[in-house]
Amino acid sequence: MQGLVIKNTGYWYTVLTDEGSTVDCKIKGSFRLKGIRSTNPVAVGDRVTITEPTQNTIADKTHSTGDMTAFITEIADRRNYIIRKSQNLSKASHILAANVDQAVLVVTINHPQTSTTFIDRFLASAEAYSVPVILAFNKRDLLSEDELHYQEMMMTLYETVGYKCLALSALQNEDINELSALLKDKVTLFSGNSGVGKSTILNALLPGVNLRTAEISDAHNTGMHTTTFSEMLPLPDGGGWLIDTPGIKGFGTFDMEPEEICSYFKEIFHFSKDCRFNNCTHTHEPGCAVRKALEEHYISESRYNSYLSMLNDKEDGKYREAF
Repeated sequence: MQGLVIKNTGYWYTVLTDEGSTVDCKIKGSFRLKGIRSTNPVAVGDRVTITEPTQNTIADKTHSTGDMTAFITEIADRRNYIIRKSQNLSKASHILAANVDQAVLVVTINHPQTSTTFIDRFLASAEAYSVPVILAFNKRDLLSEDELHYQEMMMTLYETVGYKCLALSALQNEDINELSALLKDKVTLFSGNSGVGKSTILNALLPGVNLRTAEISDAHNTGMHTTTFSEMLPLPDGGGWLIDTPGIKGFGTFDMEPEEICSYFKEIFHFSKDCRFNNCTHTHEPGCAVRKALEEHYISESRYNSYLSMLNDKEDGKYREAF
């Protein structure tokens, strides 16, 4: 029996079968014996094969004796995925979602502030698998005049690089329709730091879902996790899926070689073609077209610094083999 993984609690997986039913599944331990260095060897968005449910004779807190248990026995090849280094296990990865058409990264200039390093690391990871990203700048209704000006500058920067940017106020339901139009008939991953209003946006897009939201900590200007598991949510009228994921604080890059990183920054890759040396790292070499473009302000310092930070990940031993 084949189906689509639409929910992952970390222990149980909900699969929507091709026949239209939903089945709660576990995974066989063999997945962990195949060298898959991931905290979640099965991800939301995966196409899987499952066994027929069998009688479960072991009771636990959530599933009593007599429940029917199915097992995921095979994962179909993924066409792409978004992956990051696990926060808890430095040698393992964490797959946010698989087989997506695009991603929406929800960011905020304040309440809380999303760092450019976080944004750029997410974008680079998406570029690695050719996943288009929309940057949704939320909470504009809370910004001061200076902060609004900074947001406009940020949006101009990323639009110049080649990313679609939207300014939203999810709480006031402003410009949600523009975002909604970009989601139709697509599988879209939603991600962002805790507290940026991701759940509020999803509630506006999916009336009746009522995802839990939380206030920002005034003391630390940080968000609290309100989503504790990943789940695919159908858009109205069968027009696509939204993948809700828990908020994340950092985005550690994973399974990248230093010579690859340049190609995941669109503007840096563009200028790198004119470097004197083919193996230029764009850090110190003579005749480096990238550093010349940086000096002439064709490449932003924030983007270049993000590139350098990802190079340093390799030097610090933060990269691991994915599988």
